[in-house]
Amino acid sequence: MKSAGLEGARNFYLCTDQQVKLGAWQMLPRSLLNNSIPTTDEAYEAALSNAKQPVFLYMHGNSGNRASAHRLELYKLFQDMDYHVICFDYRSYGDSDIVELSEAGVVADSKYVVEWVLKKVNGSAPVFVWGHSLGTGVSTHVLALLAAENVQPTGLFLEAPFNNIADELTEHPLAQLFKHLPWFHWIIVEPFYKNNLRFESDKHISNIKCPIRILHAEDDGVIPFFLAEKLYQAALSNFGNDTKQVEMTKINSSYGLGHKYICRYKELPDIIRTFVAKAHQGNHTLG
Repeated sequence: MKSAGLEGARNFYLCTDQQVKLGAWQMLPRSLLNNSIPTTDEAYEAALSNAKQPVFLYMHGNSGNRASAHRLELYKLFQDMDYHVICFDYRSYGDSDIVELSEAGVVADSKYVVEWVLKKVNGSAPVFVWGHSLGTGVSTHVLALLAAENVQPTGLFLEAPFNNIADELTEHPLAQLFKHLPWFHWIIVEPFYKNNLRFESDKHISNIKCPIRILHAEDDGVIPFFLAEKLYQAALSNFGNDTKQVEMTKINSSYGLGHKYICRYKELPDIIRTFVAKAHQGNHTLG
């Protein structure tokens, strides 16, 4: 973990109920780094079970793995904000088991991890899920499934989301040369649907019960900004225009943050703190 430049961190593995081994990291909040907590599974799990600070569970995008540079930046930001951090790799990513990829499989992996974190924390601290890019499609699907079981984290952050995979495939920069050709939908989009790779966040988001914060940069060259707006509008219409349930932050293109670097947005810590406080307070009131 030192090689990744992370302090107060451990590498560990979870074996899901589908017998898939997932590689994961746990990082301690800044205030615990001087407490000489031994880097053992028992000590770190105890820190999670006795958490007083918010716990953030990160679901990454399509490229790389949990050690990618822009992800490390975000983990360190969370740590500096005094949050516990858990991140993991889906099946066939990083050092997780190589298993055939499917939306159902990746969602099952992620649901297992969310449930594991919620059980470990056991109500001692608020738990937030943070999805980036493809991870927004995974996290909305997972939280919709959990909501059906009356299980929810305290809140959900969606960084650089899309509304559904069909629109994202059609609007992706690499598709622009071909999308107007008659075979594009048949060759490119249909196979995803036939293989149940749909990531229909615009449908799943309406079933999520916890507050949601969408973050998207106008100059995102991978997932166009208007796809996030479509997701936001779909959520608003489902929640009866309740902006307490879903909010969206548009980040001006002048910052040059693109698809990967919203973690560098100077106002991000304040946005996160405000959302965390409101979501935790709302959750506390309901509880």
